[in-house]
Order: sequence, then C-alpha cells, then structure tokens
Amino acid sequence: MEERLQKLLSAAGVCSRRAAEGYIQAGRVTVNGVPAQLGQRADLDRDEVCLDGKRLGQKARPVYLLLNKPRGYVTTLSDEKGRKTVADLTRGCGERVYPVGRLDLDSEGLLLMTNDGELMQRLLHPSGEVDKTYQVWVQGAVDGAAARLEALRDLEGEPIRPARVEVLEQRDGSARLSVTIHEGKNRQIRRMCAACGLTVQRLQRVREHTLELGDLPVGTWRPLTEAELAALKNE
Repeated sequence: MEERLQKLLSAAGVCSRRAAEGYIQAGRVTVNGVPAQLGQRADLDRDEVCLDGKRLGQKARPVYLLLNKPRGYVTTLSDEKGRKTVADLTRGCGERVYPVGRLDLDSEGLLLMTNDGELMQRLLHPSGEVDKTYQVWVQGAVDGAAARLEALRDLEGEPIRPARVEVLEQRDGSARLSVTIHEGKNRQIRRMCAACGLTVQRLQRVREHTLELGDLPVGTWRPLTEAELAALKNE
C-alpha cells in the first residue's frame, strides 16, 4: 500500500515525520534510485526506498519503553563530545528507540523512549501542554518558596503558564518540592527556582503524560504495560 514517505520513515523507526521532511529536502531519501520529493508516496513491497543509501525495511516492531534516566547522561542518541547517552542504556531493547522530549544532563527520572514516530510527534506537539511533575531538592530562601514559584508568570521576558507547587519536606535552608508544569521550556524549573532565590541540588521527573516513574531503578528501563500504552495513546 502506498503511503507518504514521511510516514514510512517514521514507521520504520528511523526518525520522526518532521525530521523526515528535512531528510527529503536535503536529498538524503531516494525512491528507486531517484531523489525523493516532499509529498511523494511509495510502497515498500514494490519500491526501493533508501535513506543515505541504506534501504528501508518493513515497518519496525513498535517499542515503548519507560527509562529512569540517571544524571550524567544526555538525552540524545549520539553526542559529539563523547558523553554518555540514553541510547547507551536502551541498546538491549531490540530496536532503535528515540527519546520523547528531553531531560538535561544534570536531571534524572522518567523518560519515554519509542520508535513510534507518529505517537512521538503527537506527544511533542505544543498543543498537547501535558502535565510534567518533578521532585526538586532546593537550597536557599525556602520560606514561602512554593507561593513565589506559583506566582511566576515570566522568565527573563518569556511568558510561562502557572505551575503547581507543593512542599514535601522542609528544613532550615533546604526543601523538597513537587513542581508540576505544563510546558517544557529550556531548563524551565532551574530558571524558575533561580528567579525565586533557590538553588537546585537535584531534579527528578516522576510523572509525564499518564506515565509514572514509580520504583523503577535508576539507569534501567521497562516496557510500557498494555494499560499504560492505551492510556498514553488516548491522552
């Protein structure tokens, strides 16, 4: 059956549909030896579709993993600086999977990994505005910190949606907070805390979309359950 090349590439687990458009425009995709065009369709049972000269196979087995990312790993499949990547942690899953969203080098916790390009694109679309909950260990001006964080509507001139903040633990000069945000701006929670006189000591994502980290050990992954996958696709 003929399908758009972007869909074929994402279904094969090599990239998202958006990335596929860039590959096609860059001339990296060919159909039967001829450079492909945006909007072109093909049938893998009949046509030879190649990316960078490598033939695309049939659709990859869809894989959905929940990874507990440790600190010190970058959220990418390769790194020009030679740093450890989340791909190093998921090599044993049997397929090439991609991170949905990001956690910075010093952050840890829940990270969805999949080769389902269509689902990835839907979850990452800005219209989703899904809740993301983090546990944040901070030091500094902790008295009244939750109220100050919830009152923030601007980060260095950039508007942000209001966060939900709960104090889980507090001692002299330090606290553990639960912070729920609806966006994913670059280092958003760290910047919010800095604006409120707080220094982040540790940041762990514990919930995103309908998924919860639970007691999954750091540095390990597990497949999503059928119930988790159904809830995620209906989100």
